[in-house]
Amino acid sequence: MKTTKITNSCFETSLFGEEVAKEVLKNKNNKKAQILAFEGDLGAGKTTFIQGFAKGLGIDEKILSPTFIIFKKFKINDPSFNLFYHIDCYRLRNSKDLLELGFEEFSSNPKNIIALEWSEIVDDVLPKDKILINLETESENKRIINIK
Repeated sequence: MKTTKITNSCFETSLFGEEVAKEVLKNKNNKKAQILAFEGDLGAGKTTFIQGFAKGLGIDEKILSPTFIIFKKFKINDPSFNLFYHIDCYRLRNSKDLLELGFEEFSSNPKNIIALEWSEIVDDVLPKDKILINLETESENKRIINIK
């Protein structure tokens, strides 16, 4: 899933996140969890995108950035997936901190989807086949979203 999208509001960024979630649900990986690695400056829209993504997974709960609790998990109502993990790596020192949270265990379950904000901090333990999502701030409301 390689694409570039320009959004002009928080609503459009969230809506695009919802569309990406629907694509992820269609493309099940049978070996391990689906990992989405988010990069972008503070305020670039990572959490906004993930809020839309969670909505696209059918999650009705309010999604807030788990900066101080590091991660939250949510139930997914889909036959192929069970849990969505939202991890904020901003306060982690390195990948060892992520591994201590049990990352190896929940990333090995193919019924999990994991979104990591500030993923560059822990990139050395992320799989090569992750979906990399980079958000760039073009102006106050305009974002350039690159998915690789």
